Amino acid sequence: MEPRILATGWYLPEKIVTNDELARTLDTSDEWIRSHTGIRERHVAAPDEAASDLGSLALKNALDRAGLAASELDLIIVATSTPDYLGFPSTASIIQHRIGATRAGAFDISVACSGFTYGLELARTFIVSGAGQYVAVIGTEIFSRIVNWQDRSTCVLFGDGAGAVIVGPGDGKPGLLGSILRSEGEGADALIRPVGGTRAPLMAGDDPSKTCMTMDGRRVYNFALRVVKDSLEQILSKFGRKLEEVDWIVPHQANYRITEGIARRMGLDPSRFFMDIERFANTSAASIPIALADMDSQGLLKRGQLLVTIGFGAGLAYGANLLFW
Repeated sequence: MEPRILATGWYLPEKIVTNDELARTLDTSDEWIRSHTGIRERHVAAPDEAASDLGSLALKNALDRAGLAASELDLIIVATSTPDYLGFPSTASIIQHRIGATRAGAFDISVACSGFTYGLELARTFIVSGAGQYVAVIGTEIFSRIVNWQDRSTCVLFGDGAGAVIVGPGDGKPGLLGSILRSEGEGADALIRPVGGTRAPLMAGDDPSKTCMTMDGRRVYNFALRVVKDSLEQILSKFGRKLEEVDWIVPHQANYRITEGIARRMGLDPSRFFMDIERFANTSAASIPIALADMDSQGLLKRGQLLVTIGFGAGLAYGANLLFW
C-alpha cells in the first residue's frame, strides 16, 4: 500500500511587492518582467519573520486540514536554502518544537528548488520502511534575504513563502508511486551563493553583498528545458504510465517561459502545467507545495487524479514524483 498526501497547507507573508514597485528603483518595468518571466508580484517576509515562522504556519494549516495533532507526527522534513541559522540548529527542529510535535524527528535538506521533490520521496520511503506513519514535508524560503536587490536579472524572480504536505498511510488506493532523483554537479557554479560557507568564508570587512546568490541565467534556462522534459519522460517510463494518463504536471515555479518552452517541445498544451508564478514568483523549495496547496484550495485536485511534480535548480539537481491524489 503506497503512502499518500493527506493534506496540504501554506503560508504567504502579508507584504506584496509588485513589479511596478520594483521598477521605481530598478531599470526595469512591469511589462518587461511579465513578458520575460510571467511574474506580476511576489510576497516578501517581514523583518521579524524567519523561515521557521513561515514553515510553522504552513504546517499548522496542513495539520488542521488533515485532522491530525502535531503530536502524531513521526518526522518533519524541511526543504530550505534560507534556514533560520547557518548550518545548525536545523530549521526543522525549531518548527518541531514550536508546533509541539513532541515525538517527531526533524531535519533539513538543502537541495534548493528541488528540495520538496527530494523530501517527498524521503517521506514515502520512511513510511514504506515501517519507521513511522505520519511525515510532514515543508518547503519554506525567504529569498528576499539572499538576493541582491540591485541586480535586476535576479531579484525580480524570487518571492518568499512556505508550503507543507502531510504524508500518511494510504487507504488501499494508489498514492505516492515513487520518484526519480538526479544531480549534475558539474554545473554547480551556475546557481550559487559564492561566499559565506567553508569554501569562501565571509571575512571581517567584506562586502555583505558577496553572500547574495548569483545565477548564470542562460545555463540554468537551458538546463531546465532539458531536464524537465527528461524527468517527465523518465518517471512515466519507470512506472509504465503514459503522458495522456497524467491529469496535472506541477513543475517548480521558476519562469513561465521555461514551462511554455517545455510544452512546445513536447507538443503539449501549456494549461496541463499548473502555474501560479504570476502571484508568488519563484519561491524555490516552497514553490511546489505552495502550488499544491493553491490547487487544493481552488478545488482543482480530485481523488484519483494522476500528478507529476518536477523540481529543478541549484546543484544542479532535479527530480520528479509520480503520485495519485
